[in-house]
Amino acid sequence: MFEFAQRLKKLPPYLFAELDRKKREKLEEGVDVIDLGVGDPDLPTPEPVVESCKRALEDPKNHKYPSYEGLLEFREAVANWYKRRFGVSLDPEREVIALIGSKEGIAHLPLAFVEEGDFVLCPSPAYPVYSIGTTLAGGEPIFYPLKEENYFLPDLNEIPEEILKRTKILWINYPNNPTSVSITLQKLEEIVEFCRRYNIILASDLAYSEIYFGEVKPPSVLQVEGAKEVCIEFHSLSKTYNMTGWRIGMAVGNPKLVEGLGKVKTNVDSGQFNAIQVAGITALNLGEEYLKKVRETYKERRLAVEEALEKVGIEFIRSNTTFYLWAKVPKGFDSVGFVSYLIEKCGIVCTPGSGFGKEGEGYFRISLTVPTQRLLEAVERIKANL
Repeated sequence: MFEFAQRLKKLPPYLFAELDRKKREKLEEGVDVIDLGVGDPDLPTPEPVVESCKRALEDPKNHKYPSYEGLLEFREAVANWYKRRFGVSLDPEREVIALIGSKEGIAHLPLAFVEEGDFVLCPSPAYPVYSIGTTLAGGEPIFYPLKEENYFLPDLNEIPEEILKRTKILWINYPNNPTSVSITLQKLEEIVEFCRRYNIILASDLAYSEIYFGEVKPPSVLQVEGAKEVCIEFHSLSKTYNMTGWRIGMAVGNPKLVEGLGKVKTNVDSGQFNAIQVAGITALNLGEEYLKKVRETYKERRLAVEEALEKVGIEFIRSNTTFYLWAKVPKGFDSVGFVSYLIEKCGIVCTPGSGFGKEGEGYFRISLTVPTQRLLEAVERIKANL
């Protein structure tokens, strides 16, 4: 009786539906499934964050509608965090907006600036929401490849001029999901100059900036001189502070871009619950000691899995950021085929690279969000079945 709207029909098929079905079957069979598919940290939300939310819950002033832009105190905390971490100055009233998780803001940005038929440049492989948000806004996603020979960095000079003339937004994501690679400030300078030249909005997803190992800290594009003329950056407390379920994030940057996103939000949501924003303020002020412990945990897991995969003979991309490991499927498999094999034969859930776009074919993603012992057990199961 009812037909989906054309915008929904344009969305790609849900690749993971069959994999989810197989996972459920294995669980129902009593199989001890090791789920390395979803990037959902297993570490707990820091206790001070939880306690501050409890106190905020008891305050009646937080029981009313929140402001659309977010508590000024939260936006000030974001601005202060950006200043400490990146040396970037932000006006909390005009250049910062609270989000119900960064995914919400990423999906809504095209609604503010993309007209029917406009192009949006999306990386491949990539987080699917960049292209999905574009499609829902009536735009057309144009995929630019991230190739291993370029260490999964964009080569924007390959994009034809006729496409650039119709492009409204260029999406970048570093440290990158799913490939786990980072980017240099010099490369970001090139991208900013490119967007200024063609009058393209540069949308940066910085969700994984605090998951790094070593002395080199991933940069923000806003550290580039003049970036604020064209850039809006999305960040989240989900990965940094183990707050995925809390749904709290932020967008910062060019005041006109922040305003446009805000206009969409005032019409589709009523802002994030104040108590959660209070918890977010506590998180943003936790300091480096907490983050060092988080990084040490993921570094230990990464090194252990890399060593184990080397012994099995599975190739992977070495990196010093994110809690993902981007690996190559063994010969004789494609991405979906190998991930299906892992579920069937090993009781392991991973994510097929092709689920992140055409250029992800031939790879699979391992999420390091279970304890080291379980990760090593997963590799042992793979070894026993290859």
